[in-house]
Amino acid sequence: MDRQLPLTIVILLALFISCDRKIEEEPVDLGYDFQPLEVGLFWLYEVDQTTYFGENDSEQEHFFYRDHIISYYTNEEGEQVFVVLRSKSQDRIDWSIELPYTLIQRDLSLVRTIENQAIVTLVFPPTDGIVWDSNVYRNEAEDDFEMISSRKTIRVNQENSDDLVTYRDIRFEIYEEGVGMVEKYEEVLTYCSRNDCLGEMLIDSGYKIHMKLVGNGQD
Repeated sequence: MDRQLPLTIVILLALFISCDRKIEEEPVDLGYDFQPLEVGLFWLYEVDQTTYFGENDSEQEHFFYRDHIISYYTNEEGEQVFVVLRSKSQDRIDWSIELPYTLIQRDLSLVRTIENQAIVTLVFPPTDGIVWDSNVYRNEAEDDFEMISSRKTIRVNQENSDDLVTYRDIRFEIYEEGVGMVEKYEEVLTYCSRNDCLGEMLIDSGYKIHMKLVGNGQD
């Protein structure tokens, strides 16, 4: 008796095993869920802001931002462009329009465009320690962002500079899986550089802004 399997059966078995392996393989998670994009999604932030006009001259504000994806369209490159409307309120009852901006997933990155300034705020998949040029889509000097990933949460360090004499520039954003941006911090200051105050870190101008998520959902 011929114990060799017919060639047709061998080929069919090979195809079956190959297909079975493909079914068992899980799809690659690129981490897009760190910034969900869907019409109707919204994020509510509590904001503390201080603006410095000079030595001993500053103004503090406490208010709320509501970022709401109101629509999307397809651009000439075939990309889905999500339109986000940012509104501002002092009491979470009366809202006024602050500005619109857009979000696009492009070439494994997230591009946020505010007032025609496009910045790459995230790259996918989230990778601890990865560095990228946030200005790659605009005609500006290279500005590197760095990602610190801890599985369910990622922090993007946009700038971390302080010479303790003339300026301080600390900026970062934090994203949570399934939610989006949950925190944003910017502290951009210049210190007095006159001979009588150099090195004393007296704030000459600049601002601080801290946004923290207090609610989100979909309507």
